[in-house]
Amino acid sequence: MIPVLICALVSLSVADLDVLDPELVNSRTIYVTENGPRLAVVAEQPKVLARRGGNVTLQCRIQRDQSLAPNRKMRIKWTKLTFDYLKEVDVFVAMDYHKRSYGSFHGRVHLQGSSAMDASLVMTDLTLEDYGKYKCEVIDGLEDGTAVVTLDLEGVVFPYFPRLGRYNLNFYDAERACRDQDAIVASFEQLYEAWREGMDWCNAGWLSDGTVQYPINTPREPCGGRNTVPGVRNYGLRDKDKNHYDVFCFTSNFKGRFYYLIHPSKLTYDEAVRACQKDGAQIAKVGQMFTAWKLLGYDRCDPGWLADGSVRYPVSRPRRRCSPTEAAVRFSGFPDKKHRLYGVYCYKGQN
Repeated sequence: MIPVLICALVSLSVADLDVLDPELVNSRTIYVTENGPRLAVVAEQPKVLARRGGNVTLQCRIQRDQSLAPNRKMRIKWTKLTFDYLKEVDVFVAMDYHKRSYGSFHGRVHLQGSSAMDASLVMTDLTLEDYGKYKCEVIDGLEDGTAVVTLDLEGVVFPYFPRLGRYNLNFYDAERACRDQDAIVASFEQLYEAWREGMDWCNAGWLSDGTVQYPINTPREPCGGRNTVPGVRNYGLRDKDKNHYDVFCFTSNFKGRFYYLIHPSKLTYDEAVRACQKDGAQIAKVGQMFTAWKLLGYDRCDPGWLADGSVRYPVSRPRRRCSPTEAAVRFSGFPDKKHRLYGVYCYKGQN
């Protein structure tokens, strides 16, 4: 319903007209109309949670004034927002029978289309990079509206540094390091959620927005001071080329099998790689171990080689001689690859 403000008409006699200003006698009644929005776009579920490899629907509904004439050329466009909202990445656009998907979204997105007023976007085979905020924009003639939906992925954040040691990664090295471990650079929101769940790590690392931060739950002298409050410490934006730190990576569900390879003897690194290959698998990555530990409850007290040359083992049930104080992925360092002291963790993907 369009609200209308109408100036009231007053009944006046001839005598009344004699006392009025002559200019008022010739004045006209004015009808004032307040034009409210005749098109609204609503995100019925502003935040959705999914897993890598799964499917999800980003809800977007159109509320259209019935007084508007039917418009077959109503335009629906979905874009992905960057962390600073200064850039938008095209995802999908539709107008009448014309439809197009873009870039890495090509062939993986389509409109749900349950009705003419349904602009919801269906995304399939989700990747780690799909995480983020999406804008639904509808243009109907001279009317338009937008809504924003956040796509969150269930997963795990883990700190990472390479064999070179701590504080050796600029931002672009950090991106490559996470990709090599089946992960992406974590966002602040992901790190903050990990901190809320108890993550405590004293070494600063890159986040996806170019800031450097670290989560502290137990304040202590080397980590901002004993008398400070728990929180996510923030170094702010840093030079992506010149500054060097560790990195916080994020990974999610995988389609495959992570396992400790039962082998009659301990292995060097090269022997570990070949042993997994002989079993029809590959040596596992750090992100795959964290996923198996966090999302699948994988528990094994045997140190084993991983693809980056590190030795780790996942403990979901703390016990004596095996991470007695907390559930964690235990890190044994980057030993000499020629040492025949460890087993190996393998990963067998699904075709």
